[in-house]
Amino acid sequence: MGFLSTLLSSIGFGLGIPAGLVIGYFMFIYFQPNEVQVNWINRFIFEMWPYLDKAICKMVRDTTMRIAGQYIGQYKIESIEFETLTLGTMQPTLQGIKVFDTQEDEIIIEPILKWAGNPNIIIAVKAFGIRVTVQLVDLHIFTVPRVILKPLVPTLPCFGKISVSLMEKFLQPHVDFGLKLGGLDLMAIPGLYKIVQEIIKEKVAELYLWPKTLEIPIIDDPRAAKKPVGMLYVKVIRAVNLKKMDILGKSDPYVKLKLTGERLQSRKTTVKMSNLNPEWNEVFTFAVKDPNSQVLELLAYDWDKVGTHDKLGMQILPLKYVTAHEPKIFTLELLKTMDPNDPHNKRSRGQIIVELTYNPFKEDDNSVRDYENATEVDKAPEGTPEGGGLLVVIVHEAEDVEGKHHTNPYVTLLFMGEERKTKRVKKNRDPRWEQDFEFMLEKPPVGEKIQVKVLSKGSSFHWHRKEDLGYVDINLSDVVNNKRINEIYHLINSRNGKIHIELQWKT
Repeated sequence: MGFLSTLLSSIGFGLGIPAGLVIGYFMFIYFQPNEVQVNWINRFIFEMWPYLDKAICKMVRDTTMRIAGQYIGQYKIESIEFETLTLGTMQPTLQGIKVFDTQEDEIIIEPILKWAGNPNIIIAVKAFGIRVTVQLVDLHIFTVPRVILKPLVPTLPCFGKISVSLMEKFLQPHVDFGLKLGGLDLMAIPGLYKIVQEIIKEKVAELYLWPKTLEIPIIDDPRAAKKPVGMLYVKVIRAVNLKKMDILGKSDPYVKLKLTGERLQSRKTTVKMSNLNPEWNEVFTFAVKDPNSQVLELLAYDWDKVGTHDKLGMQILPLKYVTAHEPKIFTLELLKTMDPNDPHNKRSRGQIIVELTYNPFKEDDNSVRDYENATEVDKAPEGTPEGGGLLVVIVHEAEDVEGKHHTNPYVTLLFMGEERKTKRVKKNRDPRWEQDFEFMLEKPPVGEKIQVKVLSKGSSFHWHRKEDLGYVDINLSDVVNNKRINEIYHLINSRNGKIHIELQWKT
């Protein structure tokens, strides 16, 4: 269902982006909230629809296939591909548009989008040696997204970036569709239609409900990239009465922190084993670019040795509630989702207590320049040897890796005689791992190298059991000097293979 919801949300926002571009370009003249006549825009979409159909389908195919690749190898899935992909002959229409002026360097637009389409989308899935086709027909969408054009710049098209999100009052866009499996109408099965609807709403909300946004950069004007205006210090103090997730009535909690508008990886606290009332007292630092709009996201998880980590709860904290230079403690109720209408939020999931301090830069402060010349890396955990540190290696993904007899890639890290391995991804030339490995060192690894090797492992009965898909040796001196390196490396002994590796040195 995650794949299906991704497909539907990609189509929805694929339709919204071209419309948003056209709307944004011509709506700058409006300065009060107002529903404007949109007949001319609908006429434009009608004339352009045959070309928009092809362009959107290409974007949907590329985006969805990248995500579908993560499922190949799981649940015995051998392949996922589009057999047919067209959005049909009926174009979406705009029922109205509201344009807001916030007296800021931005324009906010809320288009009322309706689409009663006749798409023909057939997806072929092969699993357990059996090929099954799933057909999506009669798609109906009604939604009111919020589109923000900012910053406004004196270069066409006069805005640097588009941000799209779903606001609270329009949390649940109506999506109606038919789904066929081998000619059988699945939505006719009693109860299944409602289940699928809830899954789609939940997944779309997870991806695009404010403060989460879909951001599309438009131009590279210097004003489009905001510089930090201050530093945020977040102290995760403790949590109380967390939900029991383990068989023995305990949980192994940790907290992930992320500041919206930042592309850096989420920060994590340490894991507290078998504890429903953990104490961390760990401090994390974030660079703030817009304290009026940025939001701190807090997600509590139950760590598991095998499989995915279960989410204990989540909460958000807008920075506008934090007074400059004044530390403030917040006690936040953990929720299942940020949907105020979600009945699961009525059940207690515990609380998390954090302390926030925001220190804006002074005009003559050198902190901005110092920040731009440095790379943010959290401090090493307690117990790190004095004079040493923690080397963190994050294996993100690879692309265009291919074996002669099989392509089931995994990565090995060889460092100072120690070997670590990622999971194996079956039948995928563009695998994604997102796994991190830690090496505790008594001294900085100046002059040392780490070898990153991509291998493919066949089945137990395969004649060619293992294949080498390429490798790269990374000098760690730069990591020690810069604290963080995030690069895509070309693999040696591979025709076109690349691998995305991030390294951090924490002291």
